[in-house]
Amino acid sequence: MQSPLFAHTEQQTQERYAVQNPQLLRVALSGQDDVLARKGAMVAYQGLIDFDGEYQSQSQRRARARTGEGLDLMRCSGQGTVYLANLAQYIHVVDVDHEGMTVDSAYVLALDSSLHTEVVAVDSQYGISGSGKYQLNVSGRGKVALMTSGQPLMMQVTPDKYVNADADAVVAWSSALRVQMQAQTHSSGIRRRRGDTGEGWELSFLGQGFALVQPSEVMPPQHAEIGQGLAAQFGVGQHGAHGQNQGNAWSR
Repeated sequence: MQSPLFAHTEQQTQERYAVQNPQLLRVALSGQDDVLARKGAMVAYQGLIDFDGEYQSQSQRRARARTGEGLDLMRCSGQGTVYLANLAQYIHVVDVDHEGMTVDSAYVLALDSSLHTEVVAVDSQYGISGSGKYQLNVSGRGKVALMTSGQPLMMQVTPDKYVNADADAVVAWSSALRVQMQAQTHSSGIRRRRGDTGEGWELSFLGQGFALVQPSEVMPPQHAEIGQGLAAQFGVGQHGAHGQNQGNAWSR
């Protein structure tokens, strides 16, 4: 049998995490360090690999119920190779160190089990759509595999050059950055998008670090209703983009 398909063979590498192709992650397990992956993200594996649901502490369950932010994970252990993917999204491996990273949990594909995660509030007078009022802070030393819809843009933030980004397009940022939410509209129209421009909530990043932005907004098309009521129409609250689109795929 012959086909160009046979050129898509496994990556030969000693790295624990390797991007097999832009939309598929290869993780090597040695039997010592487990990897935590998004539930249902396994597409193939080789070797003796066990998959178990990851236990959530009572405080984690309470935080998830209160904020809507958190990770639904499975623990991958054993010896072999596991391949992970989600909705053919682009995959990027990030080394987390003492600086830490803040990320929307909807964009996490996998992470080392040694890392610590905690739900944190983003400074805002209001809840916002898409990015949400709460995010996930990742700390410790290890690797995290992130997902984006399309190839992302990494923006450097310095004390003399701050960055503004659409809240619905932001994926992650350095935890040390100061973050402010702002709506470029009058307070009387706070739940409306900005006039006829289609722009709404923004995140402003100040300090020293990075902000990762994807070329896609998780908001539904303007005037599309998901859920019920005006909150759904304008993407606010539990009926908005974040509440109804954890997988970042409107066709689901």
